[in-house]
Formats: sequence, structure tokens, C-alpha cells
Amino acid sequence: MLLVLKYGGNAMGSPADPDPILDDCAERVRSGDWLVIVHGGGPQIDAALEDRGVPQRRVEGLRVTDRQTLDITESVLCAGVNKALVRAALARGMRAVGISGEDAWLLKAAPMTSSRGQSLGFVGRILEVNQGPLIALLEHGYVPIVAPLGLAADASTALNVNADTAAGAIAGALRADAYIVVTNVDRVRLRVDDPASGIASLDTEEAAAYLSTGVFDGGMRPKMQSAIDALARGARRALICGSGPRAITRALSGQATALVPA
Repeated sequence: MLLVLKYGGNAMGSPADPDPILDDCAERVRSGDWLVIVHGGGPQIDAALEDRGVPQRRVEGLRVTDRQTLDITESVLCAGVNKALVRAALARGMRAVGISGEDAWLLKAAPMTSSRGQSLGFVGRILEVNQGPLIALLEHGYVPIVAPLGLAADASTALNVNADTAAGAIAGALRADAYIVVTNVDRVRLRVDDPASGIASLDTEEAAAYLSTGVFDGGMRPKMQSAIDALARGARRALICGSGPRAITRALSGQATALVPA
């Protein structure tokens, strides 16, 4: 089974903390699954920018990225978060390899603007996923851990890509058996404060309708959109699940919101 996991920056603790998500990843790999991990790093980038006194601004939930912000983002994601995850995965017996979306044009991207045409600086929209490097690593028994940066088509600059967007695009390009998004609730809820309103399954048309009416909002919105995109690009199913021990295994057995093609 080929799994693509979106591992958010908010889900990461310090290197000394227990990490049940990575523990479960290691168990899945030992059982024979192929696994790609795409990580975020928003809180870590926020902290680095604050430490350097760099102003932060967001438009439609996306970080406006000037050259200084891009340089810090690239450093935090590639040299910081990515390598910390690689070390943690190696310590659990996974043959982890850290790469970014820049490597071999894994994520070819172009600058994007807001829905109102406002420039976001060095923020990228994905044009193309080159799945070749990932397939080569997987076929040789490695676990790719991907930092969400894109590369401009002329290789002139990196571009800051939303981690959910990157993960969904990669899952689709690989035609993953399951695209798994770990969040802070066991299932997507119709009413945020009501655990009983959790949804066991829905198709992409239903999910798009909920997005258009604002039922899925806030942090759930990009996660759900990335799941829709993953299925549209070729993934077989998407699972949005809670964290904790054996979260991935539990999600695969039904303890998650399952999104399927319409």
C-alpha cells in the first residue's frame, strides 16, 4: 500500500518528545507499506521570523513572502524541520531521506496571487509534480520526507508552497492508495464544537458543497481542499483523522473521515 502523510508543523513536538505518529509510520513501513511524508512548519517559521524581527502578514490564509521571508522559510523547512524529522524517522528504523520540492523539480511552481489579484510575493502554485524521484526512492526501500517548497520553471527561485496543497498534489501524482491528513479531531465535524457531528465518509461533490457554504472553514478548509485535489489528481481515497497512538492504522481501519471520488 502506498501512503502519503501530511504531517503538520503544529503536530510536531520537540525532538525529545514522544511521537506516536512517527511510531505508527515506522510500524506501517515494517509491515511493507510505502510511505511518503510531507511536512509543514508554520509555527517554526513564525518563531524564526519573530526572532529576527521580520514583520509577518497573511492574505487569505497564505503568508505573504518577500525575499527575506523566503530565505528564512527555506532555511527553517529544509535545514531545520526536515532534518529533525529525518533524524527522528531514522531513530525509529525507517530509511528516511529528506528532500524538498525544489529537488529535481519535484514541485514545479509559479508565483500566485490572491483571489483579488494581490501579489503574495514568493508564494507558489503547483504547476506540475515530478514523481520520478519519489518513486525511485520508494522502490529502493527509502521513506521520502518532503519539505513543501516549489521551484520556478526557470529554476531562478524557490517558492513557498502551502504544505497541505503540496501533500495533496504529491498524493495525487503518486496515485496513492491513501492520502492521510492528521489533525486535532478524530473526524471532520459539521459543527466544530459538536463531536457527535463527525462525518464518517463523504464524496468530493459533497465536500466541495460544504466548502462553498463555509461549513468547513478555518484550518480545516485547506486540509479538505487538499484531499479533494488529491482525489482529482489520482489518489484512491483521502482520510482526515486525529492524532495519538496508531492514528494512521486506526484511520485506515475506519476511524477517520474518508473522502472518496464522486
